[in-house]
Amino acid sequence: MNLRYFVARSPHPMARSARVVVHALRDVSVPAPRPLVLPVVRAWSATQSVYYFLKRKLIAEPFLKAQCARHGRNVHTGVFVHWVSGSGDIVLGDDVMLDGKSDIMFGALFPERPLLEIGDRTYVNHRCAFVVSRRITIGADVYVASNVRFLDSPGHPLDPVARRAKAPPPPEAVRPITVHDNVWIGMDVVVLPGVTIGEGSVIATGAVVTKDVPPYSLAGGVPARVLRSIQPGEGGDATWAHVRAPEGDAGG
Repeated sequence: MNLRYFVARSPHPMARSARVVVHALRDVSVPAPRPLVLPVVRAWSATQSVYYFLKRKLIAEPFLKAQCARHGRNVHTGVFVHWVSGSGDIVLGDDVMLDGKSDIMFGALFPERPLLEIGDRTYVNHRCAFVVSRRITIGADVYVASNVRFLDSPGHPLDPVARRAKAPPPPEAVRPITVHDNVWIGMDVVVLPGVTIGEGSVIATGAVVTKDVPPYSLAGGVPARVLRSIQPGEGGDATWAHVRAPEGDAGG
């Protein structure tokens, strides 16, 4: 008989006694006198901060920079090492922040090397993914919230016969993505092949962007559509309530 099942279910006196002991241990609350515990908490927090700082400066940031074809000044990461697979070029501008852990996947579908280019002062949050077979260009001063996906290739052909034959997608299905300057992309957004997002636009949380978004537009939905225009300099209002801001440092 499985011991765990015996202890959890058996009416045997030994099993019942074991269950009483387990429940009693679960209910134990260890006292935490502040004068004794607080210094330990602070020491632990300081040790953790030093560990994360060293991991960021000595491992995560150098690993990313080493895989760039070119990068600017003050490129920073969180504490996680970004996953880069395939063969392609990464070009980062000045003051770029790739926070948390993102995936950069290059597809070798064409003679020219695929390119991921991210402009000055752009911030990319945790769990983002870039699937690059031709080119993905992100402009300057762009905010990308967590769990955003950029795919310039569908990955597989639509034709079931070609898909069964393990063929790559046709060249016309692989189209570059361009995100212009000062764009804000909310959480869980998917940007599909061939899309251009105009300057100053906002993409609401959870949108699937299948076609171009004009400059200074608020877009959302599945598939995404323009909800209204944005006038530069206008104040916020309730229309923005469903747009999620980029989150803080995922690394701690």
